[in-house]
Amino acid sequence: MPAKGKHRRPKNNPISRGFIAAGTGGAAIALPLIGATGAHAAEKAAPAVAPQAVSASAHTTATQHATRVARTYTVVAGDYLSKIAVEHHVRGGWHRLYKDNREAIGDNPSLIHPGLKLTLGGRGAAHTSSEAPAQSSSSSADSSSSGDSSSSADSADSSSSDSASSGSTDESAASTAEQAPADTAEQAPADTAAQSTGSGFTAPVDGPTSTPYRASGSSWASGYHTGVDFSASSGTPVKAVSDGTVVTAGWGGSYGNQVVIQHSDGMYSQYGHLSSLAVSAGQSVSAGEQIGLSGSTGNSTGPHLHFEIRTGPEYGSDVDPVAYLRENGVNI
Repeated sequence: MPAKGKHRRPKNNPISRGFIAAGTGGAAIALPLIGATGAHAAEKAAPAVAPQAVSASAHTTATQHATRVARTYTVVAGDYLSKIAVEHHVRGGWHRLYKDNREAIGDNPSLIHPGLKLTLGGRGAAHTSSEAPAQSSSSSADSSSSGDSSSSADSADSSSSDSASSGSTDESAASTAEQAPADTAEQAPADTAAQSTGSGFTAPVDGPTSTPYRASGSSWASGYHTGVDFSASSGTPVKAVSDGTVVTAGWGGSYGNQVVIQHSDGMYSQYGHLSSLAVSAGQSVSAGEQIGLSGSTGNSTGPHLHFEIRTGPEYGSDVDPVAYLRENGVNI
């Protein structure tokens, strides 16, 4: 029996006994401890590599996307330059936006179309770029964050011809850009007032001409432009070019809100796309008297004044409006 029992239960060596102890009695304890330790180690190790790599990649993509959005804008239906300039904080307003994109837009700032890509002013690009680095460096020391943000801002500024290299210089440039149109507008009334006093005629609005008379194109029913467009942001005062009587004041179809005036020489002047009217039919007006505000009503691609001179009150009797005003002493 001893021999038989000894045969059935061979003596285990110390290593086997240790394995059995760990595999039986200690299994419920040892294995969970090993699992938690492994998970704990993995949890500590993972943030050192994977999350940082993903964060850096996501940040780079977000920064690049923000920069593209700030630098480029695609025109959609209903857009016009002053609206885009206001919504995207373009320094210098729509005048600066038009100047920066004149090659793409052409001679008429009112004729922009959906799908046209515009380069926005430097302020938007610098503003977006300077914010992104500040967020990415929030986990670093304050001195490092400040350095990274400054470097990124400087890089954004140097890549844009419209951005200033410092905050004070940027404000100075913005002030200069915004003052230029204002100075022009302030000088224009003095000239037109003198014209009104001397010749009895004045320009209909204080602003430069854009689309000329008889410009050809499919945008117009007649195949050509029957008047001349004046660049004017929405809300610019529109004036009667000479003494006369209002024959029409109201909605004019594709002309939007319009005013038509008969003058003493038998000619008629028409003012289209107005945002509001200040006169009514049958009312007498004087040269230089405000008759409404410019806008973008009717078939219009953006705020401007459409101005015509006609031999009759209706469409189709147009003559060159600029030549007419010049003949009557208005300097355009």
